[in-house]
Amino acid sequence: MLRITIVLTSILLFLTACEEKKAPLTTANFTVEYLTNPTGIDAAAPRLAWTVQGAYRGARQSAYQILVASTREKLDLNQGDLWDTGKIASDGSIQIPYQGQPLRSEQVCFWKIRVWDGQDVASAWSDTQFWSMGLLDRSDWKATWIGYDAGLKDKRHPVKPWGNETERKDVYRPLPAPFMRYEFELDKPVRQATLYATALGDYRFFFNTNRVGNDYFTPGWTDYNKRVYYRTYDVTSLLKTGPNVAGAILGPGWYSGNVANLGQNFYGDKPRLRGQLHITYEDGTRDTIMTSSKWKTAHGPIREADMQGGEHFDARMVWHGWDQPEFNDKNWSPVDTTDSYDIELQAYPAQPVVKHVELPPHSITRLAPGFYLVDFGQNFTGWTRVQLTGSSGLKIEQRFAEMLNSDKSLYVKNLRSARATDTFICRRPEPTVWEPNFTYHGFRYVELSNYPGHLTPDKIRGVVAYSNLPRTGNFICSDSLLNVLYQSALWSQRSNFLDIPTDCPQRDERAGWMGDVQVFARAAAYNMDVSAFLSKWMREVAETQYEDGRLPSMAPRIYGKTAAGWGDAIIIVPWRLYEIYGDKRILEEHYEGMKAWMTYVEKNSENGISKVWSFGDWQHIEGDVIPTDLFSTAYFAHSANLLSQIATVLGKNDDAARYQQLFAQIKTAFKEEFILSSGLLEGNSQSAYVLALQFNLLSDEERSKAIKNLMRRIKIQNHVLSTGLHASGKILSVLGENGHKDKAYELLQTDKYPSWGFQIARNATTPWERWDGYLGAGKFNDSPTNSFNHFVFGSYVEWFYSTIAGIRSLEPGYKKILIAPRPGGGLTFAKGEYLSIYGKIASNWEIVDGRFLLHIEIPANTTARVILPSDAPMEAVTESGNIAAEAEGVMFVKAGDGAIEFEVQSGVYQFEVPISN
Repeated sequence: MLRITIVLTSILLFLTACEEKKAPLTTANFTVEYLTNPTGIDAAAPRLAWTVQGAYRGARQSAYQILVASTREKLDLNQGDLWDTGKIASDGSIQIPYQGQPLRSEQVCFWKIRVWDGQDVASAWSDTQFWSMGLLDRSDWKATWIGYDAGLKDKRHPVKPWGNETERKDVYRPLPAPFMRYEFELDKPVRQATLYATALGDYRFFFNTNRVGNDYFTPGWTDYNKRVYYRTYDVTSLLKTGPNVAGAILGPGWYSGNVANLGQNFYGDKPRLRGQLHITYEDGTRDTIMTSSKWKTAHGPIREADMQGGEHFDARMVWHGWDQPEFNDKNWSPVDTTDSYDIELQAYPAQPVVKHVELPPHSITRLAPGFYLVDFGQNFTGWTRVQLTGSSGLKIEQRFAEMLNSDKSLYVKNLRSARATDTFICRRPEPTVWEPNFTYHGFRYVELSNYPGHLTPDKIRGVVAYSNLPRTGNFICSDSLLNVLYQSALWSQRSNFLDIPTDCPQRDERAGWMGDVQVFARAAAYNMDVSAFLSKWMREVAETQYEDGRLPSMAPRIYGKTAAGWGDAIIIVPWRLYEIYGDKRILEEHYEGMKAWMTYVEKNSENGISKVWSFGDWQHIEGDVIPTDLFSTAYFAHSANLLSQIATVLGKNDDAARYQQLFAQIKTAFKEEFILSSGLLEGNSQSAYVLALQFNLLSDEERSKAIKNLMRRIKIQNHVLSTGLHASGKILSVLGENGHKDKAYELLQTDKYPSWGFQIARNATTPWERWDGYLGAGKFNDSPTNSFNHFVFGSYVEWFYSTIAGIRSLEPGYKKILIAPRPGGGLTFAKGEYLSIYGKIASNWEIVDGRFLLHIEIPANTTARVILPSDAPMEAVTESGNIAAEAEGVMFVKAGDGAIEFEVQSGVYQFEVPISN
């Protein structure tokens, strides 16, 4: 009777929570197309989002109103002349498409919102936000493409696939970065000045000595023969009445510099720059300054600028004052021009690459007079900023590497044909602080040669650069190894999320391998806000697709090889973005491409068995091989199942039924083809069992056998992993969800070979591509595929958030949240946080004297299911010192099988319960 009373009380309190009058809601975290106050976007119906905040349990939005105005003044008067939604009865606060007046090029839109709570009490109006439109029509672009072709040759410089160290000497033809300038006069005060800039190459703009923006490697990597991004900058403060100078430096970038191991000039051999400065004066009149044949150019100190080769800077050739008025440019040449290219210009839709932090040296070793070895203590992506003082003509070199040989020399064999060398030639014996402009390296160590004087820690810094993605997650626990593994995965994501998600940042590859991204996508989203970043990359994926539906294995496309498990990214990554951010539009945009891929795989299958080639479970342990047909068919089934769900979301019911039927057919074929009479899967590898279980390809009875066989394989492997790129990211969840959570913890916490802990024990600071990349005592695997910074092999971090902290999504965008931490591995506490699109989610637990204490935070406008790991009776659970089922905002659901479940509304909760044995 007591239990019935508690349950009824629980339901009543859950339903009536927040019925009493509370303080009004507030709003925060405003975004347009996932960006904060973006400039120069080109989405015709940009999507708005905000978070709701309330200092009480059960805070929720019942309605909203959006005002969008053409001027700040009109918005201040609550005049939404572009869009006034009126009061909309809805709890929607994400993915709200603009539905106002048609937007024109360059239009600035000011907006604000207010919301109503469950008691119909309105919030105050939010602070004013804004976005601006870019150049929406091709005809808006009037500027000429300009460059400097002196010294360039129409010659491709290819590198043999998987080039070796000796080839480095002859694959680089120095590609300089020309300087360009144009003087112009402004005869009246400027109200607004906006620069639209793009390049076939890599640009940097200046006005009157001031650099424009703080971004790097612009406009970004695309298939330049089809599509190029442009960026938009507010440069009002950089202009002045009277004489002005526009300056630019044009590097080869991905356009004509070395790309992967395909050499130079992959997309073209003549870099080009295009820019338009749109000026509005205080009196309302307008003017435009453009790149044109009137600009002048000359080579300067940047004698070579290459992503892989490095930068060669000759300070003796610096043009002092080149970006100031009245500079004497009589010896400069007219620019070379190209009127037009048959390519599409699009606004850059994500966060750019920027500097983030500067690392001090961990140690500096003097190897010989003028020769130093610097260890930054962390493998990362970027470059150095170094203070140099030397006589004119002194040549100082920096060489970069991830690892050292046993004699303290740089281990560079794994760089293949990437020279990774920066060179500085001194102008005069005065201190100069230098850092490169158009290159980056993946490294922990840097060797300096011919360095004059004594290199002290204050004279050198490691500059960390990556796409400016907001941090969304955090994790820490009582196990120091797991904390190091977490940081290792995070650093690898930083290292490789540089405009596109590259597989590795150091060697002559640095490519957007699709398989890596689809495996790591959810882990990536826990760590950082990848909504705009991966949405942008999906554009690159889409433009790689061939007419027959097949896809290459990387985007942008530089190799054409099609591979199962890699091409499937066109389905898996948009689905992840939908799950994580509630993004239905990404499914709509890529739906036809998804179908085309599935059609291609169907045509290349026999009786439900895919015959699409694949790399398989890349870098698995030798001798534990997954058959190619099994691997490809598993992904064939998985993509059919996902595509059925996607079709359902989009209301395409006939397609949904067809792809679900296809999934069932493939599942049947899979079992008939690959389950042997002994009950083993063909190949009997850890990877095979993991994929079959993760992709739901087995019956209940078959699942039970597969789990037992997987456990046997792990035991045979001496209780370590034999999996590769795909299954290593899934094995922890497969074990945890099938009754073997303790084995998952064991695999994480061991330092036996092969394991993640084995790498940490050998001073790894980022995940390796190969389990045997380095065995200690100077023993390297000299395979050409031996990266020491491969983000996909840090996909274990997903399990840290989803299982150790227990934060998962039950509805798209985390509208409904699951909090289900699963302690184990001797952990006594764990703290996980994730900033979802609705707001902060926290799950912090500790075990004290046999009791499980759980602190959770559920953001306003969402609800959660909480599962406590205990076989105690429901009455034993307390929340903030009271019986949990009687607490405000809490409703008991069920208990049993070592778990107690509750539904909770938004708010902060403190649960306590005796922990299960």
